[in-house]
Amino acid sequence: MSVQSFLERPPSGQRAVLVHLEFPRTDFESDRREFEELARSAGAEIHVVVGGSRVKPDAGLFIGSGKADEIAGIVAAAEIELAIFNHDLSPSQERNLERIIKCRVLDRAGLILDIFAKRARSHEGKLQVELAQLQHLATRLVRGWTHLERQKGGIGLRGPGESQLETDRRLVRDRITTLKRHLDDVRRRRAQSRASRKRNEVPAVSIVGYTNAGKSTLFNAMTGDDTYASSQLFATLDTTVRKLALPNGEPAVLADTVGFVRDLPHDLIAAFRATLEESRDADLLLHVVDSADPERIARIEQVAEVLREVGAGDVPCMLVFNKIDLREAEPARVELDEQGFAQRAFVSARTGEGLEALREAIAHRLRPDETVHELVLPPNAARLRAQLFEHRAVRDERLEEDGSSHLRVVMPYERLRGLCAAAGVTPPPSPKAFEEWERHP
Repeated sequence: MSVQSFLERPPSGQRAVLVHLEFPRTDFESDRREFEELARSAGAEIHVVVGGSRVKPDAGLFIGSGKADEIAGIVAAAEIELAIFNHDLSPSQERNLERIIKCRVLDRAGLILDIFAKRARSHEGKLQVELAQLQHLATRLVRGWTHLERQKGGIGLRGPGESQLETDRRLVRDRITTLKRHLDDVRRRRAQSRASRKRNEVPAVSIVGYTNAGKSTLFNAMTGDDTYASSQLFATLDTTVRKLALPNGEPAVLADTVGFVRDLPHDLIAAFRATLEESRDADLLLHVVDSADPERIARIEQVAEVLREVGAGDVPCMLVFNKIDLREAEPARVELDEQGFAQRAFVSARTGEGLEALREAIAHRLRPDETVHELVLPPNAARLRAQLFEHRAVRDERLEEDGSSHLRVVMPYERLRGLCAAAGVTPPPSPKAFEEWERHP
């Protein structure tokens, strides 16, 4: 069932005029650049960007009659096929604009949905995108499309007593119900997987961030996977979960999730609920930031807003500033807060700079009571040595000429002291704090 089959509107195309208005308390230039990138990601051939400013949207046209006439003139002169607005339009505003401009009108939500439809690869991703599209379309079947108000007449076309609009509404509603049922099954399977990991005490780390921040590249670098990664908006729509190797030997999983964007359509958030729940139920979020993006501070807050909206606002989070190779004199490092927890990491997923330090920081955030210890075991302490290996606590071992073992161990100090006492071995005098780790390979 095609979404487009429900609407008899002006035909769409690639040649487009972009419309972006400035309102109070908005960053016009930053929003305009992102808007152009979104349009190109959808395959639009941008002819011109029409700007302007308003205090508030016009109720009937959003942009006002004068600006609508201006756009209509551009469309007629350049044979434009599509007008894309960087704003959310009501169904009646879309219809009124199409009547004046004489070409297909697409708002910001529709544009993002189109990009998602283009990027979706897996069966689950396609289901989620179709659901979001139909939920968006359902609002467009409320009013404004007069051709749907009655059943088409003629031999073979007479309906069973319900209007065409009612028929279309019913078909959309039935398909939405079917999609939600399929996606509920997906949610249950994901929930079972997460519950299994919880039972086995396997911590989950989820990568989140603004679209095109390098999340999938970081995911591949950390897991050795070959998940699709590209320098384009919304390259990843399907959540991928892989094993994450940590320096302390603890098992963990890493999830790559869909990228966020400013004003992400609510229909899309609802449709991708199963995917976004990976972030809500994670033990730690890696919020990846494009450190070379001049708007990175605003992007951080926009992602935080989406996380709050999906119920992940209280999940422990570490900022990972990626792409430091694109900035001059930006060293790989880990920065700590007042409690000694890793708060920010500066890495390059492309070159590998800072990734080992990031692994150590993740391990410490997941197991904050664990510390690093240097321990020398005499030759007769083989049992204690075996116990430390069984706990997967040994990071490094060096054998001395006298037969003793020099171990670097990661585990809670009280547990190590108890094991040493039971074996009759003197424990190390004090734990080595995280801030003393070597973080610059």
